[in-house]
Amino acid sequence: MSHESTGQALHILHLEDSPVDHELARLALQRAGLQFSIERVDTLEDFDHALASRPDIVLADYQLPGFNALDAWKHVQEAGLASQMPVILLSGAIGETAAVQAIQQGISDYLLKDSIGKLAHTITRALEIHQAHREREHAARELAASQQRLAELAEHLQSSIEQERSAIAREIHDDIGGALTAVKFDLAWLSRHSTGEPMDGHIKAASDMLQHALGASQRIMLNLRPPILDQGLVPALQWLADSFTRRTGIPARLQARLEGGCSRASRDVQLVAYRTAQESLTNITKYAQCSRVDIDIAEDRAALTLEVSDNGRGIHGDELEKPKSFGLKGLQERARMAGGWLDISSQPGRGTAITLTVPMNDAPDLTPNEEDTP
Repeated sequence: MSHESTGQALHILHLEDSPVDHELARLALQRAGLQFSIERVDTLEDFDHALASRPDIVLADYQLPGFNALDAWKHVQEAGLASQMPVILLSGAIGETAAVQAIQQGISDYLLKDSIGKLAHTITRALEIHQAHREREHAARELAASQQRLAELAEHLQSSIEQERSAIAREIHDDIGGALTAVKFDLAWLSRHSTGEPMDGHIKAASDMLQHALGASQRIMLNLRPPILDQGLVPALQWLADSFTRRTGIPARLQARLEGGCSRASRDVQLVAYRTAQESLTNITKYAQCSRVDIDIAEDRAALTLEVSDNGRGIHGDELEKPKSFGLKGLQERARMAGGWLDISSQPGRGTAITLTVPMNDAPDLTPNEEDTP
């Protein structure tokens, strides 16, 4: 907000060793109708003392006895006021090279004393530019804070989802799985004590349906919170690939290149890799129309890299930008939360490759310690 719009007098600090030049500046501003107060200092000690009053703007001669305006500008920076007030060079002896150097170091503007009549306009412009810059910085800080809050919310939600998945998997295992197993024993008892063909037929049908329910509950439980990760990331990915092939008939090949044969990544990072492969295979099932899938996992001391690729129809650019393409956005957010990143490479008609990369030394824990196995 400008001083003109608020009606407040502008507080100007003038670093000038010539009383005559100071008076000329004061008269020029007065003739321009500017509402202001102006204070003159001519030493760095007095300049530092005057900065404590937080002037709205500083006018500075370039060359003063024993120091120059750039020395004064360093004092402004050291006082932490560089972002709070513009500084204008008002000098009769400054070359273009020195003026450009001053601007590059953060000085707002410069004006030759021969053009003192433009001083009010130069001050007004400098204040407007400075205010606009401060507003942009404020907006950038607000945006960064908002993005950080969203990232923290996404991380919290993801952590909550994983915990809820684990809780549901335990309930399926303990309650539903236990109940179905008990029913299976009862059906086995009935089968042993059956006395007629009609009864045997019903028992067999019920047993078949029960076996289907047990298989479904086991599959759901594994998808919710895969205990197979306890065996390592490579066996878990192999299980995913085999399950995908059985379900779709599409060959899925896994290639693993890990130092020592097993992953050194934290369990949380391994879970991110597993979920990335799982979601990628789900997307391939729905959209890819492919005949082959390759899963490559590599890990060294620098990073863990997972790539899931297919030879399907590919993804068009506008599909990646769809507002509701939450699957891929979710994968990107998972990668970011793990300290890594996700690349999506695709060409229409030539397939898609989704690549997760997580630096080994930058991967944070994503979820609190908990019992992961249902």
